[in-house]
Amino acid sequence: MFMKKLAITALAGAALMATSAIAETKHVVIGTGGQTGVYYQAGGAICRLVNKGTAKHEINCTHKTGASITNINGIRSGNVDMGVAQSDWQYHAYNGTAPEQFPDGAFKELRSVFSVHAEPFTVVARSDSGIKTFDDLKGKKVNVGDPGSGNRGTMEIIMEKMGWTMDDFALASELKSSEQAAALCDGKVDAIIFVAGHPNGSIKEATTSCDAIVVPVDNAVVQKLVVDNEYYAMTTIPAGMYKGTDTDTKTFGVAATFVSSTKTDEETVYQMVKSVFDNFKRFKKMHPAFAHLKESDMITNNLSAPLHDGAVRYYKEKGWM
Repeated sequence: MFMKKLAITALAGAALMATSAIAETKHVVIGTGGQTGVYYQAGGAICRLVNKGTAKHEINCTHKTGASITNINGIRSGNVDMGVAQSDWQYHAYNGTAPEQFPDGAFKELRSVFSVHAEPFTVVARSDSGIKTFDDLKGKKVNVGDPGSGNRGTMEIIMEKMGWTMDDFALASELKSSEQAAALCDGKVDAIIFVAGHPNGSIKEATTSCDAIVVPVDNAVVQKLVVDNEYYAMTTIPAGMYKGTDTDTKTFGVAATFVSSTKTDEETVYQMVKSVFDNFKRFKKMHPAFAHLKESDMITNNLSAPLHDGAVRYYKEKGWM
C-alpha cells in the first residue's frame, strides 16, 4: 500500500510538472495577410522556425490573417504581438503622419525587428479592358483594396496625388486580396491592386485563369512621390514572371517589415530573431520572394521605427552592429 501511495504521488508530481511546463510556454501571435499572399507565407515561415525550438526557449508561435494597417493597430491594442507591415505604414504609424489609418496618433512604442522582401505596387488588368497605364484606371471598374490593408492605403495615397476620388471609377470595389483574381476573370472588375512580394499566388491565378497583364505604374506623380518619400523606391517586376507580360514592368514599391512593440519582452523578440537568422538558409528557401535576402539589408533597410531591444541584442551578438 505504501509503495502504491508513492507511485500515485510520483504520478501526481509528474502531472503537476507537465502542467507547469505548459503554463510557462509563451504564446506569440503574428499578424500576417491573406492566405494567397507572401505576408501569410512569411508569418508561417517564421513560426515554423520558432516552433522547432519550443522545447528549448518555451515560445509557441501562431499566425493569423490580417493586413499592414490592421496588424500595426493590432499590435498597439494587444490583439497580436508582432506583425508584417509595409515599410510606408511602419513610418506613418511611428510618426503619426496618417491620422485616418492610425487615429490614436504617433505609435512611439512601435519597434522594428527586421525587413523582409521587396513589395512592388502592382496593377493587374484584363487584357480586353483597355488599361495600358495607371492613368487608364480612371473611369474603369477597379478593386481598390479592403479597408485596413496596405493595398488600400497606398492606393489612396496615389489617388490623392493624382487628384482622384472613388467617384472617378466606374466601380471602386473593396474585395480582399484572395477574392481579386476571381473578380477580375469573372468580369466584375477591370483591374486589381496589390502591394505584394513576387511571385504572388493571386496574381499567378489571375494571369493563368484569364488574359491579363501587369500594368506599369510610372508617371510624373509617382516619380515625385518616390523622390519625396524615403520609404518608396522605383522598382521593376521582371518580364515573364506572369503569363501575358513579356517585358519588364516599371513601378514603385515598399518593403515588407516585421514589427513589434515595447510590450513584447526582449527575450521573446531575441528568440524569434535568433530562430530566423540561425536558420537563415532554410528561411530563404521557404518562399521564392526570400531567395535573395541578405542579413545586412534586413537589419538596416526600410526600418523607420527604432529596432527592438531583443533584435539589437541578437545583432550585436553576431557582430552585425
